[in-house]
Amino acid sequence: MRRNEVFLIALLGGAALVQGCVVAAVGAGAAGTVAYIRGDLEAVKTANIDKVYAAVLKATDELGFSVTQKSKDALSAKVVARDAQDKKITIRMMSTAEGTTKLSIRIGLFGSETKSRLIYEQINKHL
Repeated sequence: MRRNEVFLIALLGGAALVQGCVVAAVGAGAAGTVAYIRGDLEAVKTANIDKVYAAVLKATDELGFSVTQKSKDALSAKVVARDAQDKKITIRMMSTAEGTTKLSIRIGLFGSETKSRLIYEQINKHL
């Protein structure tokens, strides 16, 4: 019986590593929450979607990214850009209740926490 329990725990632990279920929470409070989950940096900003979208466009310009696609409506927005290494950067915004906006940043196929956080900080400078 004990051997089966150890095997099950090892199997579940391995599955968690393969799925990339690592969450690194950074902060909470008036500015919202920030977490890096499965390759996406996700944050909730206390600003409406128009302000966040404008901040994203300023940040991508200042960082020297080439914007290849941008779209926005009253509820959501998306900016797709490329960096100097031709990595695809996808930034999604979703309007949420009471003037807050959910922000998601993904670098390439698997994500890059370091680059995502640098982009996030640049966006924050304009909010």
